[in-house]
This record gives sequence, structure tokens and C-alpha cells, in this order.
Amino acid sequence: MAEKNLNFDAVIERRNTRCLKYDFAKRRGMPEDLLPLWVADMDFKTSSYIQEALAAEAEHGIFGYSEIQEDYFEIVREWMQRHYQWEVKYKWLIKTPGIVYALAMAVKAFTEEGDGVLLQLPVYYPFSEVIEDNNRKIVSNTLILGEDGRYHIDFEDFEEKIVKEKIKLFFLCNPHNPVGRVWTEKELVRLGDICYRHHVVVVSDEIHADFVFSGKHRVFASLRKEYEEITVTCTSPSKTFNMAGLQISNIFIANPKLKRAFRGQVNASGYSQLNIMGLVACEAAYRDGEEWYQAMYSYVKENISYCRNYIREKLPEVTMIEPEGTYLVWLDFRGMGITDEELEHLIIRDAKLWLDSGKIFGDSGRGFQRVNVACPRSILEEALNRLEEAVRKRNDKKS
Repeated sequence: MAEKNLNFDAVIERRNTRCLKYDFAKRRGMPEDLLPLWVADMDFKTSSYIQEALAAEAEHGIFGYSEIQEDYFEIVREWMQRHYQWEVKYKWLIKTPGIVYALAMAVKAFTEEGDGVLLQLPVYYPFSEVIEDNNRKIVSNTLILGEDGRYHIDFEDFEEKIVKEKIKLFFLCNPHNPVGRVWTEKELVRLGDICYRHHVVVVSDEIHADFVFSGKHRVFASLRKEYEEITVTCTSPSKTFNMAGLQISNIFIANPKLKRAFRGQVNASGYSQLNIMGLVACEAAYRDGEEWYQAMYSYVKENISYCRNYIREKLPEVTMIEPEGTYLVWLDFRGMGITDEELEHLIIRDAKLWLDSGKIFGDSGRGFQRVNVACPRSILEEALNRLEEAVRKRNDKKS
């Protein structure tokens, strides 16, 4: 078989397909005529190998309780080894229906009600939700946007917060969503040494690991044996192969004590086997999806370049934070000198776009917008043209 789904310029109609991105604007309080570039799924057909594997499973016609066999782990292991030089073991693996679910299980497994959980705002908003929804306290080691246009970690504050708040659990996002940082080995080692010294469990969300455009993704747990013993590593093919709706994540926990505690919470939640379609899709993605992945990666990288050049040339009031990783672009509108409410009106009412408002990632995200550029170029062009026109009209009114 040959890969068939390599035309990333093709616009696939997603309306009226139960699509969260396109079909639920009204239910979420938005006008229905918006162009959506918010939620982090792609507007590309996944690999044809995945489609064919799912079709074959559907043809079988029985969807009973299912579990993985040895082939599944070997396929996942080989992907991790080839892409990250990370040797995982079968006994480390726990499968979950998603990484956010895994974050919630970690909160329950490693903290008590009232405890603080450390994260680095502005960060993927479900991090904060699973902390607060489980009656824990958000403690932020807020990232610092430097004069070099990159976000940096305040390591002194990081350790101070751990000591002062008696932190037991830290959520690491690498590559970081939404600011696009791919943390260097030096940065990760400094974080790791602090966490190890203070007996902090690290949940490392590495779902965007396959989208690194500058630097190299380092699996946190692989850097030191000590880190392996304190880490819950969260991986999934869902972002890479546009299959989030199939709900499959592979969580790796080397420390038997941590794994037992985590597994205990999964069991207590009433969850057991994953759905068969997620398992089949994961196998097909990691076994046969390399050609599709590489082509998609190149296309997304070109979209980022297009976005960068467009903003530089036509939207000088807006600053694009260079994404070292992820397919999510973090745009800084603070140079326009407008309020959050005015920015929301500009994006939604004037440009007729549905983006992710920076404020949902924490107060340090105010004045920013997150844009998903994993879409056909024509959609990205239309979105940027709408934005440029809205900004130009606003400037004309001011003058």
C-alpha cells in the first residue's frame, strides 16, 4: 500500500460532523459565522493506513472488550526509540483515554485535598482545571518573556515555591503549550535536580514531542536515572496523527510505587480497557504512519513560516512568539495598547475568528491569542487576511 492522504492543501468539510471545532460555536456562546483556529486538532485527513486499519476493524463487526497484545507495545517502543532514543519497558506502561485524564489521576494519586500543585503559567488550561476541580491549589512558577522574544524559567522562584508551598507534584509541559518552548537539556536538568532534591513527582506532558522545529526534544525521564524514578511521562499519537477523538494515550511510569498509586486511581475511577479503535489506530500510526507524519510536519513548518512572514510584513503591531515546538502559534497583541475586551471584540466581532484567548491560559496570557496553524494554507491565509483587515480598519478609525 502507498500513503494516500498527502494533499494537505485539500479543504475537508468538517461542519455537521459532530466536530467540536466547527459545530459548537453557538453552544459555546460564539457567533456561528466564525472561522475556527482554536482547539488543537488538525484540519488534515489522518494517514490512510490508519483509515484502512479502522475500516478493517469495523468490517469485523464485533466491538467487545479488547486489550493489547505484544505487537502493540513493540510498535510503541520502536517509535519512542527511533524518534527520541528512549528505551521504554512494557512494565512501565499504563494506557489511558487521554493525557488530561492522566493528569487528573496523578493529582489524586500524589497529592491530598488542599495541597498545591506546581505548574508554569501561561499553560494549557486543563492543567489548571484538573487541579482546581480536585480541590487542590494552583501554584505557578510563571514563565518570563525575555527581551530575546523567548520564554524563560525563573529557577529561583521554582525552588522557592516548592519549599514554601510544600509541593509534591509538578506539571511539566514540554514542548510547552502555548508559548512554544522546547526546553533544553540544561533547563530540564536544572528543573529535574530541584524536583529530585525536594522529592517532587513530575508529570511530564510530552504530547507535542513530534512537533519540534528548533532544538531537540528531550524526554525528561530519560535524562537521568533519578528523574526516571520520579516521573510520569505522558505520550499519545493523538496530536501527531489527528486522532484525539479516538482517546488513546500511553503513560510510562518506571517507579513501581508511583505506578501502583497511579493505577489505583485509574481503577478507582472505574476505567479498565480502552476502546478497540484507539488501540488499532495507535498501532497503525506508529507502525505505518512515518511518511504521512514527515509530510505533515513539513507542511506545518511551512505554515509557521508563512504566518511569521505575514505578521512581520502586514501586522507590525502584533508579535509572533517563535514556536520552537507545537503547531500552535502564540501571538502578542499588547503592542496595540487595547484592553482584553477590545481584543476579544477585534478577534471575534471584527475579524470573525475563533481563536483561543490568552487569558484562559492564566493571567500572564492576557493580551495574547493562540492560533492553530495545522490547517490548509488557504484557511490560514483567510484567517490572517481577516485579522489584517480588522486591525487596519481599527487603525483607520483611530486616525
